[in-house]
Amino acid sequence: MRAAHFATLAFAAMFQALFAADARADAVADFYKGKEVRLIISASIGGGYDIYARAVARHLGNHIPGNPTIVPQNMPAAGGLGAANHLYNVAAKDGTVIALFQNTVPLEPFFENKQAQFDAAKVGWLGTPTTEVAMYLIWHASRIKTLADAQRQEFVAGAAGAASTPAFYGRVFNQIFNFKARFITGYPGQNEILLAMENGEVEAMASPFWSSLKTARPDWYPEHKIHFLFQYGSEAHPELKGVPIALDLLTNEADKTLLTAASAPLGLGRPFGAPPGIPVDRLAALRTAMMATFKDPAFLADCEKQRLECSNAKTGAELESLINRAYATPADIRKRLIDIYQVGASGR
Repeated sequence: MRAAHFATLAFAAMFQALFAADARADAVADFYKGKEVRLIISASIGGGYDIYARAVARHLGNHIPGNPTIVPQNMPAAGGLGAANHLYNVAAKDGTVIALFQNTVPLEPFFENKQAQFDAAKVGWLGTPTTEVAMYLIWHASRIKTLADAQRQEFVAGAAGAASTPAFYGRVFNQIFNFKARFITGYPGQNEILLAMENGEVEAMASPFWSSLKTARPDWYPEHKIHFLFQYGSEAHPELKGVPIALDLLTNEADKTLLTAASAPLGLGRPFGAPPGIPVDRLAALRTAMMATFKDPAFLADCEKQRLECSNAKTGAELESLINRAYATPADIRKRLIDIYQVGASGR
């Protein structure tokens, strides 16, 4: 008799839980039905981040309950900080505004950038369709063939501004590997640096992404026009077999910790986020929809058509964990990184 009573109670509890879950799903669908979701893109039209964002926008609405229309909007001000500040402080916190950021943006408060008016730990991270792997690239005509060569001989590397990603990582590697790279800055972007390499103006670049390099110059690596001193990121790339991993080349534990924190943006890939404070059920629905999009055969076909790397997707929770680990970097290591970063910020 007692067993039957407990079975009845268990069944009732299970039914109630299922009913509540259905009610929450219905509430989310009712909210989004007929609405537009604005997707802010923190980069300019036509670049890599923009292409990824618009590919996601074409498919994401199919996976959000209620099937809202996704409307991309570019907001490239201040290297992505304009979009992040807007999402965090201005955008509606009801689930109708999301954003794609450059992967360096979530770490700007880490570097004490006063223009970053947001707390990365409070952003509702949704996921990324891919992660990035970067390499230290050397042109074939350079005298630099090995790590030891880069430590003994001065060589010239190209970068955009003094605060740009290639310059920042270049200074990191000068410090932890004792490289003798000298930087020529002022190139508008990666394509111009690669052209300068072909023209003999520079012989190295410290941070091209493999995903963009193999699209921009697909013949360079197979035809041995370049070689890599190492690769770095959250994990090795399967297409770069035989290329050493930077962390494995370091023996000093403090330097390993520094590089792990410095390369955290690569693990964030192309990170999508939502404002803090949106209803929990809508955030959960957006996170689920984002991962469903990344697995959607139509989205993957879209990626292949545009030669976008859409593998190794990460969930919002995984991005959140990676960001939290970066911010937990020991104070002395963080100060070293801030000093390296601020050399570029000051234009020195």
